[in-house]
This record gives sequence, structure tokens and C-alpha cells, in this order.
Amino acid sequence: MDKLWRQHGQFLTYLLGGVLSAALDIGLLQLLVNAGTPPMLAASCGFAAGLLLNFSYHARLTFKRLADSATFGRYLCVVGANYLLTLACVAASVALWQSVLPGKLLSLPLTAVNGYLLGKRWIFR
Repeated sequence: MDKLWRQHGQFLTYLLGGVLSAALDIGLLQLLVNAGTPPMLAASCGFAAGLLLNFSYHARLTFKRLADSATFGRYLCVVGANYLLTLACVAASVALWQSVLPGKLLSLPLTAVNGYLLGKRWIFR
């Protein structure tokens, strides 16, 4: 069991951080919209809060590394790459099936694996 946890535990910890970050993002978005905040501003605040939680969580819990501005810069590069990967999947899905959802669903495991591998090998090295 200990060997299994060492092999897969870090990735499961990574996934949990993503779920917590998404919950904060969506929760803050809903809270702000319900309080009368304009939707685009609410969405931006939720995204920023989720992004900061995600970075802090992975620095402290997933990869257990001290984070500095260079680490955060690398993190933002991966966020940007994953965003472009998501857009590419969505665009392909719309072109092939005239639907956004298959592309978005396809992008989720791709961006999770990409983010984890780049986090482990590049961002939090």
C-alpha cells in the first residue's frame, strides 16, 4: 500500500487540489453574482482566486517546494498552455460535432496530466 501511495498519491493530491480550486472558483463566482457583481467581474474574481489557491496548494502540498516569482511565472506559462489546449479541443469539437462539450470534456484529462507532469518536472523543480 505504501508503494502504491508513493507512486500514485502525488497525482491524487494534485487532482484534489484541482477540485478544491474549481470549487472556490465556481463558489466565489456564484456568491459574487448573487450579490449583484457584474458576471464578467465575478468570473474573473473566481478564476483569480482559484488560480492562487491552486498554485499555493501545489507548492505546499503536492510538490512541497518553496515558491518564488520564477516558479509562479512558470506556473502561469503552463496555465496559458493548458488554456490554449482547451481552446483547441473545443474548436475541434465544434468543427467536428457542432458541440462544445465533447471538446471541453476531452481537454480535462489532457490538461490535468499536462499540468501535473510540467508541475513535477518544470514548475516546482
